[in-house]
Amino acid sequence: MDIKTQIYVRSNPNIYRYLREYSYWYKFLNRDPNSIKELEREMKSRYKLTTEDRLEKINNSISIIHSFMDVLK
Repeated sequence: MDIKTQIYVRSNPNIYRYLREYSYWYKFLNRDPNSIKELEREMKSRYKLTTEDRLEKINNSISIIHSFMDVLK
């Protein structure tokens, strides 16, 4: 793995943790350092850090608050 990729992985704790859990990515990064974007995309999907996941989480929170407010009425 080239040094730029190593620095990038170490600077992002989520990517570093994901790489430790799914070590098969080392092989891909060694062969093609540009696959870091694919790794990052998969990590965000697995850890539910995508924009859609965040919006869904906010929507669920609002729904729970709304339900709670209905019970208090």
